[in-house]
Order: sequence, then C-alpha cells, then structure tokens
Amino acid sequence: MQKKTVAVSLIGTQLDYVGKRVDRWAKWRPNVSLCSQPDLIVDQLHMLHDNHSSRLANNVAVDIQSVSPETDVQLHMVSFRDPWDFEEVYAKLFDWCKQQRFDTDKNDYLFHITTGTHVVQICSYLLTESQHFPGRLIQSSPDHKNKNKSIGRIQIIDLDLSKYDQLATRFDVEHEEGKEFLKGGIETKNTQFNRLITQIEKVAIRSHDPMLLAGPTGAGKSQLATRIYQLKKMRAKLKGELVPVNCATLKGENAMAALFGHTKGAFTGAQKARDGFLLTANDGVLFLDEIGELGLEEQAMLLHAIENKVFHPVGSDTPVKSDFQLIAGTNRDLKLEIGKGTFREDLLARINLWTYELPALKDRKEDISANVDFEVDLFAQKTGQRVQFNKEARTAFVTFAISNEALWTGNFRDLSSAITRLCTLADSSRITTDDVQDEIERLRQSWCPAGQQSLADNLHHYLSTAQISQLDTFDANQLSYVLAVCERHNSMASAGRELFNVSRTLKAQPNDSSRLQKYLSKHGLRWSDLSTVRND
Repeated sequence: MQKKTVAVSLIGTQLDYVGKRVDRWAKWRPNVSLCSQPDLIVDQLHMLHDNHSSRLANNVAVDIQSVSPETDVQLHMVSFRDPWDFEEVYAKLFDWCKQQRFDTDKNDYLFHITTGTHVVQICSYLLTESQHFPGRLIQSSPDHKNKNKSIGRIQIIDLDLSKYDQLATRFDVEHEEGKEFLKGGIETKNTQFNRLITQIEKVAIRSHDPMLLAGPTGAGKSQLATRIYQLKKMRAKLKGELVPVNCATLKGENAMAALFGHTKGAFTGAQKARDGFLLTANDGVLFLDEIGELGLEEQAMLLHAIENKVFHPVGSDTPVKSDFQLIAGTNRDLKLEIGKGTFREDLLARINLWTYELPALKDRKEDISANVDFEVDLFAQKTGQRVQFNKEARTAFVTFAISNEALWTGNFRDLSSAITRLCTLADSSRITTDDVQDEIERLRQSWCPAGQQSLADNLHHYLSTAQISQLDTFDANQLSYVLAVCERHNSMASAGRELFNVSRTLKAQPNDSSRLQKYLSKHGLRWSDLSTVRND
C-alpha cells in the first residue's frame, strides 16, 4: 500500500497574497506551488493561519483545489500575538503537533518551511528534528528557468544527516579524528582496545553522564581521562576545567573538606574558606582516580552531588551547586569491594552507566611496537634530544617486549621508564643492542619476586629472546627447572638420576644420560653449553 503525502504549512501573508486577478496564475505563490509539482502529489495539506488571514487562507485553498483537485486542504487557526516571539511560537506549534494524530505507517509527513517568520521556520525545524512532527522538511522557491513561473521548485530536507554522502563522510572523518586523538595518535592494532576507543569517542561527545575507567595500574586511565576532557573541550561540550584527584591521597578529616570545600573556621586550622574539588570542576570534568579509596561517608556525599549537582561544604548550611561530569578510575574490582563493605552499591550503580576496562600492556602485544615509537618521540619532546634505536637494537627490544618473558607488571609505566632509560643512556643519540640487553636484564630483575630467581634469568643464559618467546609457558617452566638441576651437577648421568628419579627405577637399564641428551637437543641445547655456564 502506497503511503499518502501529508503536508503542513503556514499561510504566507505576503507571498501567498496576490488578490483575485487572473494574472495571479503567472506569479509564484508558495502554497499553490507546493501543490502544483508534477513529481509530488500532496494528498492532504494542513494550512495554518491566524485570525487576520482567514479570507486569504480560503482564497488560497480554492486556488489549490483548481490546480490540484486531489489535495484535501484543511485550514487551522493558530494565532500568534507576536510571530517573532520564539517562546510563544514554539509553544503554540508544539501544542498543535501534540493535538494531531500522526500515522507514519500510512502517511509521509512534510513540514513546509518557506512561509512564516524566521522564528516560525526555526521552530518548525526544531519540532521536526525532535520528531514531535514525525516527518521531513520541504522548501519551495521560484524557478526562473521555468517558463511557468507559478510552479517553482521544491527541495525535501531529511534531517537524518547520515543520508547525505558529503555530510556522512565529514562525520566519519570527525569520528576518526576523535578516536585518533583519544589514542594519542598511536596507530593501535588491538581489536579490543580499538573497539573500546570507538565507543568512548561517541560517549564523550554525546553524554554528560559519569564514566568509569577500570584496569590495572599503569594501563593509561589518567591519560585517557585527560584526552576525553580535551576532546570534549575541543568540541565545545564543556566550559570548565579538568580537576584530577587521586583519591588515595584523601585520608581522614581532610578528605571531606578537600572534595566538598569548607567554610572559614569549620574545623581547627580552617583559617579561610576553600572551594573544594567539586566546585572547582563546575562546568568541567572531575576525574577521581582510584575512587575505591574513598571512605563510605565521602562516597555518600559524592552520590548525592552526582545525582543532584548540589552539596554542602563542611561547616555550611547553604547548599552549593556544581554541574560537573564525573570520570572515575579504579584498579579494584568494585563489586568485590561492595561485598567487603568498603564501597557503596548505590554509588557503583550510578557511575557504571559507561564502564570501560582498559587492557593491560601484556594483553596488547600487537600495540607495543607503536607505543615504543611513541615513547621515543615523547622523550624527544620533553628533553629536546632526539634519540633513535639502530635497527638490530629495536628488533631485539620489541622481540623481548612482546615475548611471554616480558611481564610488564607496571604496564605502560614500565614501558615508559624503559624507553626513558634507554634514551638517556644512549651514546651518540643511538640505542645499541648492548643498551637493549642491559635494559632487558634490568627489567627481568625488576619483575623478579624477592628471593626468587625469575624464569628469564635462567633461560636467557642459553636461549635468545626470540627463542624464549616461542615457548609455551609450560615448556618454558619445565626447561627452566631442568636447566637449574643440570647446573648443580657435573655430569649428565648425575643430573639425569635426579630428574628421572622415579621412572628410572622401572627400567631394567636406566638410560638417564640419553634421555636428558634428547630432551636438551629438542631445544637446540647440548650438555657442553651447560658446562660453559657452570664454569662462569
């Protein structure tokens, strides 16, 4: 079933008025033109007019019947005391729309925006854009190229901007620029991280609700929060400042005053009033890093402030308003903290509308190479000193960095520190393989638990970083143990007796040396290789 076309228009007291002379058909009139189009049949026209234009509206309706007998013209009286008063015009058009029964399954709706004051046209646009009028806009205009001057031409405007190729392309470019900005210009390849950034870019621009950034220490929560704020600022989504707060530093009586401010004399030492972080973040972003460190009392007041944008400074009976957006960061599992009684369930329910778990560096191995380059460039920006890896050194460092041996317990902080050390110690502004091996050894030691020899410390004496990276965790641990045993013995037979202490008793002729030799050979090792290390 083909839909009918239903149009809404206002009478044009100037443009539609030409009198009753015969030559009126040679002149362009917006409402008559709308119903005269050869490629558009208006089945029904709702024409709005005020009490002073009833006769004109009737005359135009008669002329429309002459040129388009299939058009059912319905007149509606909507009077404006001042057609340039935005509040009055919008209210009356809004009320008119609410009184109508729109059936979008049977009808296509058009709002004719050629007639009326500019205020009327703006209000028509707003009602259509908000879908209080569920249709599209249509505009008519004279066509000086057409011999029949009365027909003119029309243009339908669909407010779904994604349907316009040029606009859609610009939107896509804008989104891509936003995502690249949030990633700091780093060309990341990790699918999970890229998907996360894509959604964060949309939310940052479209929402003012709280955001929760979760993830291990050093995963980049603070940097991402800063970029979210900067992106919102660039897109004119806020006017205020970014106020970053590490909640782990807010302890005892000072926590409440630091967050919510205090009056003069509110407590001992309060010699003057203080605004507090929430008020300072008015019209901006409040970033509460490690929000799980806040006390329960501060959590309760924070929840009230988020929901009502109102709170009381310490020592004051007068409420203070602050329209801030909250971005919270945590490396804790807040659901577990609720079970322990250290975090409020209602606060988590309020701040986890947009929750994003940032992956650890070890879970983004495909992004490590790009981040290495980023950190090198960052060092140059900070120090004014340009340092580069030589080709072999960069390959060696990246190979180690993406291997299972690289734990990256401090995540990006570890990587940043490593690059800073390499750039600082490099001679002639060139990082060599020797520099890289020294740094790898330093990282191994830093990740090694106290009193425990790390897996890497054992294996790296015998295998290259590239070889170690190819080992499964099971094989790496097994080989490390075997090598540790071998280092304590002077012969394969002796080492084999310790390693095969049970299975050898089940054999008529134990072949400990042969079994050990085959195992080592599987990993490209010989007993003589171990002898060299034992003698060092």
